[in-house]
Amino acid sequence: MRFVIVTGMSGGGKSITMKMLEDAGYYCADNMPVALIEKFMELLSMPSCEIEKVALGLDVRADQSFDDVNSLIERLRANGYPFEVLFLQASDEVLLKRYKETRRLHPLSSDGDLMRGIQQERKVLSCIKTQADYIIDTTNLLTRELKEELDRIFVKDEKYNNLMVNIVSFGFKHGIPQDADLVFDVRFLPNPFYIDDLKQKTGLDKEVQDYVMGYDEAKEFMVKLEDMVRFLIPQYVKEGKYQLVVAIGCTGGQHRSVTLAGELYHRLYNNGEYGVTLRHREIKS
Repeated sequence: MRFVIVTGMSGGGKSITMKMLEDAGYYCADNMPVALIEKFMELLSMPSCEIEKVALGLDVRADQSFDDVNSLIERLRANGYPFEVLFLQASDEVLLKRYKETRRLHPLSSDGDLMRGIQQERKVLSCIKTQADYIIDTTNLLTRELKEELDRIFVKDEKYNNLMVNIVSFGFKHGIPQDADLVFDVRFLPNPFYIDDLKQKTGLDKEVQDYVMGYDEAKEFMVKLEDMVRFLIPQYVKEGKYQLVVAIGCTGGQHRSVTLAGELYHRLYNNGEYGVTLRHREIKS
């Protein structure tokens, strides 16, 4: 039997994760009283039980101490119950935005102070986060990208390193992405903007990609960039980092940066050892 406890920050994506796991064949139970969870696992462990995959959702609520959850997890591990903990998180800014969009109340902000509720929740969940087997940061994840990550871990049983690599293209004239960890400037390459046939196209078009990657400098840059990022990833994993944002910029964020960001994405994504996402900030879909 595979038993997964799904928890994390309110607004981090627990509800949609539970729906995705249910679609993947998991029996899902949400917000079960802590006092009943151990008995629930005992029943699932009986030989007569036909349920093979279970996902149990737990979150912070004002009427329940999360210390009980931490104690429960320690007790379950001590008693030899096999289970995994999936922790979902996102940045404060994104959580604020999600709550404002849904107009929901945060469980720990009865006074309406969302930020204080979020900060309090991070403190409450800090202990269980250290016990998590998987940590997924949904700050920059699209719904389909979250599904890909869940399928990779809980359906395909592929290796997971608790790191999400987010690759973003951007234009320097619009500012550097605030959440960028690594920033690379590719304005040294010839600009397709000055080619009449390419000006109105973007790095999503093959003609622009062929033009940019047709230069030896672009090919050499990509080899060196891939090598450096591959070297850095395990170092960040050892430091406990859960998200790495690699930003590649050109002047307007339409041609060169889009091409090279896409190239880096495909090189890293095909590796399959960690999650990789791609976003083109200046191209509106």
